[in-house]
Amino acid sequence: MNNIFSQKTSSARVGFPPILLIQTGTPPDALREQHGDLPVWFHQAMGVKKEDIQVVKVYRGEALPEPDPRRIAVITGSWDMVTDKLPWSEYTAAWIRHAFAANMPLFGVCYGHQLMAYALGGTVDYHPQGREMGCLNISLTQAGIEDSLTGAFPQKFSANLTHLQTVTTLPPGAKVLASSRHDAHQIVRYSDKAVSTQFHPEVTPKIIATMIDLRSEALLNEGYHPDEMQKALRDAPEAREILKVFVLAHMPPESETIHSL
Repeated sequence: MNNIFSQKTSSARVGFPPILLIQTGTPPDALREQHGDLPVWFHQAMGVKKEDIQVVKVYRGEALPEPDPRRIAVITGSWDMVTDKLPWSEYTAAWIRHAFAANMPLFGVCYGHQLMAYALGGTVDYHPQGREMGCLNISLTQAGIEDSLTGAFPQKFSANLTHLQTVTTLPPGAKVLASSRHDAHQIVRYSDKAVSTQFHPEVTPKIIATMIDLRSEALLNEGYHPDEMQKALRDAPEAREILKVFVLAHMPPESETIHSL
């Protein structure tokens, strides 16, 4: 397995960015023109310096570096589907298994959440009740209340969501830390260094508002009311902080790059 990952981009060299952002897609043109590409969203959400992030666009076929437990990997959302098993996605799933075995800190978001679950032995499919979208309520489970990452958060908080597929079966040993009315697997912990969220910590109210606007026709056809969804939008600071707290907890000691939370 080692041979499939890029040796020339190995993180062993001194000064390599501590955060590896694995980009699994890019927004549609209309969304990207208004709000920028995914690295911009994640850079702002994590509260780190730009030079602390290495972006690898796996959806374009870019090679991932050898997993390194001294670094943090964050896996983004996508406009593709995990069940399509695209070559770059299967390659990334293999990398996730390798990184997990190496005890590298991993945080997956939406597609990244589903890909982590799939890579580690779970299953993913279209949600039987269809789309989940908007700013909605997330509830911690008892495991989430007791967890070191989420235990300080309110038992109920808001988060921005947009997805059609879901984790249908958890990998062996995984624990659910939070759920929503629509989806039972909103935050999943796989190990002390591996967590994923179905919701989007990086998505702001302005971004989700544009997403709803761009999907308004599909939403109407599915029985949703885009105007009401827009009115329900609000800030989701707890959802955003989960990503920040995870990154802060796993940054290498010699790095002082996280801004004040």
